[in-house]
Amino acid sequence: MQETRPVTPAGRRIVAAAEELFYDRGITAVGVDLIAEHSGVTKRTLYNQFGSKDHLVTVYLAGRDERWRSLVRVAVDAAETPAEAVTAPFEALRTWSTTNTRGCAFINALAEIPDPTHPAHRIAADQKLWLLDLFRELATTAGCPNPAPLANQLLALHEGALATQPLSLDNLRDITDLARTLVRAG
Repeated sequence: MQETRPVTPAGRRIVAAAEELFYDRGITAVGVDLIAEHSGVTKRTLYNQFGSKDHLVTVYLAGRDERWRSLVRVAVDAAETPAEAVTAPFEALRTWSTTNTRGCAFINALAEIPDPTHPAHRIAADQKLWLLDLFRELATTAGCPNPAPLANQLLALHEGALATQPLSLDNLRDITDLARTLVRAG
């Protein structure tokens, strides 16, 4: 199996270019020629570093996943009460959305890579399942009587916020308030 972390400066430039291009233009719309051009390397260097576009897509999504989970954990840890912790991923989303305005890279990847056996698809799906599990765990800790259904509802709200983000509806505050209402009622 190939390295999941580029170790060379060229590898880091490739990942940075791929991340920008995949997120801004879409995974299937971006070819290795464009990534090589934007990163200032040859296609040969790109393939030497990553082996394939599929592996590069996987590295791109894994990096985003790592950063997203870290941001969510910081928000959860900063919550003052267990009930506030349940909705902390919405607070993390508020921070994340300031620099990620094209919606969710994982939702986009799931739409572009429908094959559930593709490693990038698995990373995107696992990110959603991780968030669902986190909502369930936090709801249980907060003493919510029905944590599993509440977690499903919170995930649906969270994903709705992400899916509507490119429409510039500025609805994250309303969605977060609704999530808090569900937690209080649950």
